[in-house]
Amino acid sequence: MNMENVYLGTVLAPLIAAIIAGLFGRQIGRAGAHWVTIIGVAISFVLSLIALKHIAFDGGEAFNGSIYTWAITDGMRFEVGFLVDRLTVLMMTVVTFVSLMVHVYTIGYMHDDPGYQRFFSYISLFTFSMLMLVMSNNFLQLFFGWEAVGLVSYLLIGFWFKRPTAVVANLKAFMVNRVGDFGFLLGIAAVAYYTGSVDYAEVFAAVPGLTGETIQIFEGHAWSVLTVIGILLFIGAMGKSAQVPLHVWLPDSMEGPTPISALIHAATMVTAGIFLVARMSPIYELTETALSFILIIGSVTAFFMGLLGIVANDIKRVIAYSTLSQLGYMTVALGVSAYAAGIFHLMTHAFFKALLFLAAGSVIIGMHHEQDMRRMGGLRKYMPITYITMLLGTFALVAVPGFSGFFSKDALIEAVHHSNIPGSGIAYWAVLSGVFVTTLYSFRLIFMVFHGEERFRNADAHHGHGEDHHGGEPHESPWVVTLPLILLAIPSIFIGWFTIDALLFEGWFGSAIVVSEAHDVLARLGESYHGPWGFVLHAFSGPAVYLMIAGVVAAWFFWLRAPHLPGRIAERAQGLYRLLANKFYFDEIYNAVFARGSRGLGSFLWKVGDVKLIDGALVNGSARTVGAFAVVLRRVQSGYLYHYAFAMIIGLVALIAWLLLR
Repeated sequence: MNMENVYLGTVLAPLIAAIIAGLFGRQIGRAGAHWVTIIGVAISFVLSLIALKHIAFDGGEAFNGSIYTWAITDGMRFEVGFLVDRLTVLMMTVVTFVSLMVHVYTIGYMHDDPGYQRFFSYISLFTFSMLMLVMSNNFLQLFFGWEAVGLVSYLLIGFWFKRPTAVVANLKAFMVNRVGDFGFLLGIAAVAYYTGSVDYAEVFAAVPGLTGETIQIFEGHAWSVLTVIGILLFIGAMGKSAQVPLHVWLPDSMEGPTPISALIHAATMVTAGIFLVARMSPIYELTETALSFILIIGSVTAFFMGLLGIVANDIKRVIAYSTLSQLGYMTVALGVSAYAAGIFHLMTHAFFKALLFLAAGSVIIGMHHEQDMRRMGGLRKYMPITYITMLLGTFALVAVPGFSGFFSKDALIEAVHHSNIPGSGIAYWAVLSGVFVTTLYSFRLIFMVFHGEERFRNADAHHGHGEDHHGGEPHESPWVVTLPLILLAIPSIFIGWFTIDALLFEGWFGSAIVVSEAHDVLARLGESYHGPWGFVLHAFSGPAVYLMIAGVVAAWFFWLRAPHLPGRIAERAQGLYRLLANKFYFDEIYNAVFARGSRGLGSFLWKVGDVKLIDGALVNGSARTVGAFAVVLRRVQSGYLYHYAFAMIIGLVALIAWLLLR
């Protein structure tokens, strides 16, 4: 089999499906739209499995080649090409599998939506964009995929465009990501300037020669070129992967339909930044300053964003804050050069977080589009499949020993513990404390939604996000919704058992990820590793498992045993509660400083620059000056011949005097 055709088919299948569903949706109907896009993504998934088998199990060589030359200028080539190595095939398989589950799930969730065909076109286009990003072999194509997932996410977050909150949310996501993308574009420009290429292989070959290069951003202060490039590229990752302070768009993106929440937050857009840093490991291994910067940002995100999940009441927003926190965990792993651990957690997280979002969507369907957890309770007997699968996803998230999330999260925490990179001590306590926080908000959700009093019976009629609340008993979702939950629950439980050895300790990624010997914390961790069972048993000798158990007990006590206590604590600690409820006031600060500030600056420039300077002084002022001059000249034109003769004589005398006196 020609592998180049396999790679082309992987990318083009969802693109062709998106075009058909988008342009011919009326002709093929609702069923035609979901069938063509599901088949397109299924083909992509099967081809990804073929690529995985070829490279990972059959010993096939990685593919790095150009498909199309877009432009050649000043000796620099801009191409469309693929780099398919072990890192790529892992991402391809995860992206296409989760996307396939979301496509199937969407049949049930969007069943009554008038934009049915448009939605399927968008999510298929999203899959194409993400595949272009992860399969790229150069920065040009990477940037294309980067911006394409941003554009389609903008369309999807604002899918219900008649709702003002959705319009605000997609604009917020778009603008915040533009901030990150500005840094990203500067980083790519710096790469092109200093290496003379945008091709990964050529750039990575040239990078060691830049070790001593410096640049003066501010006069008198020399910065390492590699540090500047690393930080600029990571600023782009901060936007896509929602790291503090560019995280504010992600919780608001819950305004989009639930399938999009799963697709954006699980295996696609938000993990693009994690993938980027792992792919750029040959650069980051030469700049410990950039690694330390990544480490601190990730640790702040992992701990403080998790705290917000404790006070959120929207079921989707709780899971969104969980995503923020877990992305922080992945970023911390990248910061200590444990790139493989970060990608490992990315993979396991993709399965259980997609499961949690889709299960939350199932709850929303069963509750007739209610999303407030305070109006739920006791749903486990009405929605047993949703309850069991969501509980399994929660076990994976909080790292119950034996579940997939346990293997990736505990390995990550241990890797941080072994690191000597500046900031690793703070990061270790942040991710360790985050275990308790994660468990607390996760089981708060489980207990509030599925256990305790059936509060929906006492709730007033309430309208969900844009859809009618039909009332009635909660009910289990149809099979097109529950089947993806079951299929996602399987890897959420078992995938860690079969992959931890290869991904973390047997060098499965090969040359796709570069780690210097001084930073190789996974090698140190591997010295005491004795297989998956040994890893499970070893966990009980460390604090993480007991922090997880403490989180479960605390959640049970506060939200089942004494549900009145959280309210009393909030009343007594109003300052802290308001700080968390207002999300550390990031939105207010950005609104005051950037939104109002930029509008104020624009208004000032308009009044002073446009109205007074351009219109007043230049345009209108010049017109007034010409008019005044014309008034003077008009008086000179008297019409009398002797006035003109007198003027000519005066002029002639002046000219003769000038010639004689010069």
